[in-house]
Amino acid sequence: MSEFGNAYSSSQVSGQAHATVPPSAAEKSLRCPKHKHATLMERVLNGGLPAMTCPECEGDWLPGETYRAWQQRQPEAQQNVLPTQLNVPFEPAATDTQASLCPECQHYLSRAKLGQKHSFYLERCSNCEGIWCDRGEWDVLQRMGLQASLSYVFSGEWKTRLKALEYAERERQATIDKLGEDIAYRLFELADLLERHPNGDFGVAYLMRRFDQSS
Repeated sequence: MSEFGNAYSSSQVSGQAHATVPPSAAEKSLRCPKHKHATLMERVLNGGLPAMTCPECEGDWLPGETYRAWQQRQPEAQQNVLPTQLNVPFEPAATDTQASLCPECQHYLSRAKLGQKHSFYLERCSNCEGIWCDRGEWDVLQRMGLQASLSYVFSGEWKTRLKALEYAERERQATIDKLGEDIAYRLFELADLLERHPNGDFGVAYLMRRFDQSS
């Protein structure tokens, strides 16, 4: 078993990220897509995912085959999901907007924008399906609950669902701005109650009549 495999086995026991180690002779030497002179080094990310990291920019390359094997071991409930939160405080790496080539097959990496106020780009090779995370992005993906859904992030279905979620978030924030937090949160609570109640539409109709009478 290669050092890469040994590092992965030990990570399953500890569940912690390991220090980087030189790649084994059996592994292909890969260059960082952001720093062409830097050779990627093996390490295991939090969550037990084997990856290749750049000692210069601290970005991580997730080989497509390796990621898919890891993804299959995750609970199904974690896959093909929307983010649990849209705005995670994060300062993107200086290389985040830099166009790059796949370190394995030299195809251009496509990008998917994540987050709202603190947005960043996740990059993926459409040929080998490897994924590039700039410094700190893997940790943010875990906080967003997307670590097992990275392939889904690049699908049209995900983008459509995310757009609807972002619209709802903007509408929610606009309601808070107009009504103030106290009334807005009471309104959100009432909306949730009516939505779950079998006769909730009657409550909505009542409120609409009240506003019609006052206009």
